[in-house]
Amino acid sequence: MGFKVVKFGGSSLADANQFRKVANIIKSDEKRKFVVPSAPGKRFSDDIKVTDMLYKCADLAGSGVDFSEPFNIIKERYNGIISELGVNISLDEDFDAIANELKARPSKDFAASRGEFLNGKVLAAYLGYEFVDAADVIIFDTNGVLLLDETVKAVRERVMNLPNAVIPGFYGRTTEGFVKTFSRGGSDVTGSIIANAVRAEIYENWTDVSGFLVTDPRIVENPDVIEVITYRELRELAYMGASVLHEDAIFPVRSAGIPINIRNTNRPEDAGTMIVSDDHDFKGESVAHTITGIAGRKGFSTINIEKAMMNSETGFGMKVLKALYENGLSFEHMPSGIDTMSITLDSAKLEPVRDKVLAQIRKEVNPDHLEIEDGIALLAVVGRRMKNTRGTVARIFAAMAHARINVKMIDQGSSELNVIIGVSEHDLNEAIRRIYDMFINSEK
Repeated sequence: MGFKVVKFGGSSLADANQFRKVANIIKSDEKRKFVVPSAPGKRFSDDIKVTDMLYKCADLAGSGVDFSEPFNIIKERYNGIISELGVNISLDEDFDAIANELKARPSKDFAASRGEFLNGKVLAAYLGYEFVDAADVIIFDTNGVLLLDETVKAVRERVMNLPNAVIPGFYGRTTEGFVKTFSRGGSDVTGSIIANAVRAEIYENWTDVSGFLVTDPRIVENPDVIEVITYRELRELAYMGASVLHEDAIFPVRSAGIPINIRNTNRPEDAGTMIVSDDHDFKGESVAHTITGIAGRKGFSTINIEKAMMNSETGFGMKVLKALYENGLSFEHMPSGIDTMSITLDSAKLEPVRDKVLAQIRKEVNPDHLEIEDGIALLAVVGRRMKNTRGTVARIFAAMAHARINVKMIDQGSSELNVIIGVSEHDLNEAIRRIYDMFINSEK
């Protein structure tokens, strides 16, 4: 029988009631053998995360200031959860050890990691599972770089023969024995590594949303949930600003071909979003929509260059790119015509060298016309089905035309996985709404 690694975010473990939900989810499927918890998150909007309070303790300790006030709040938080759940466990020795360590060596990494460490102990006791300290199995080098091979070996040796285990997220230890936290995606990364190491059939990532949404709910009201998305589609949407798992949290399972299932702790009946490998067999897939997702970002500028017979001038593009390179600039997109070239760049990076870049382009290629247009937004329409669907780009243009939105740039890669559209920043939200209507609402 295959089994699953399940990770629960901070909001999923914020209080005793959430612990009960989590326990019910885990116990409802015997395949859920290995559990990766985060530290307690916010219980309400003005609440403070345990991790933030631990950082505060480290800051105060580092300044030689008494940190007992915030530390007592942390203790009360955990003891409250323990009391409500009726768990037979005391964290008093752990609290004393943490306080003594912070007084002796106020490390931010150590302080921040204790939220997961303590929550892991409580959850393991509540479930009746074995607690495995992440510092025993997640290994970093002296520079804080994860040693994946050593970690996978350590995880397998420690947990593979256990019937069940709780392994806290977010931290590990260096080869010198110091506690080290992940810089980004914390517990998501730990869950992904554990899933890789134990060869899980699936990595379930439980949070407070029912999967990834087709687009930003602040722009489109109640957008659909994406049922299935490939890693490449996810990467394209993330690059354009969609809030998704960080690349560091995806790599360990992507490399092992393990799918990720994003689920909602508060709505366990929802199927969520399944993230699958790029070579996943989609035969028999119920085709919901032509596109998978829409995401957009503001803050771009376009350098527009015009010159007669540009296309026949050898090295023209190379000279233009040389001007960017020598000023430390990379570009996002570069569509061109017979006599025109448009280069889209990050406005904030362009601003300090704006005049130098223009002067160098004039010197290198002597254009007939050269200008910079600011206030550009880029919008990505992403979908693996677009490649085999006729008229996708025409429908995008139709949606823009009906809204009287001027398309300033359009760029489609050879993979036909995504279409990038440039519009004025003030048109971005309306453009997203119109494309959503065209491809999602009209296909229902």
